[in-house]
Amino acid sequence: MDDCRVGLGYDLHRLEAGRPLVLANVTVPHTVGLVGHSDADVVVHALIDAITGAAGMPDVGELFPNTDPAYRNINSAALLEKVVAALADCPWKIVNVDVVIMAQQPRLSPFKPEMRSRLAALLAVDVARINLKAKTNEHVDAVGQELAIACHCVVLLTRKI
Repeated sequence: MDDCRVGLGYDLHRLEAGRPLVLANVTVPHTVGLVGHSDADVVVHALIDAITGAAGMPDVGELFPNTDPAYRNINSAALLEKVVAALADCPWKIVNVDVVIMAQQPRLSPFKPEMRSRLAALLAVDVARINLKAKTNEHVDAVGQELAIACHCVVLLTRKI
């Protein structure tokens, strides 16, 4: 089975007032946003790690270190575009993406179609290859207490023919 590879990505950022909430390259109206060196888009960061993990590439922190001022407040979609370009030089292509966003608030259901479309466009795949779910943490842990938002992502790659 050397024709398929799976990658798992995870990210978590804490929430703070005065920051925009960006998830899957979509700005979601909310009273707080994610804190990070970049725009702190946990969905895109988890997706990058899932892709790079499956392709055997360095992870998001190695590729785009938070010690590099060039990435300060950068739109994470620009980072994903670099990873997608690097993937084009590999023998792998994306089969599907499965995303789980964990956020107690805000309710993300109204934004899921736009998030799926945005990710599909960034990855240059059909939107049917992107699945996205939103879950609360039932008021448990930092996510459930509305201190953070987290994301898990799984990517399946197959060998290009």
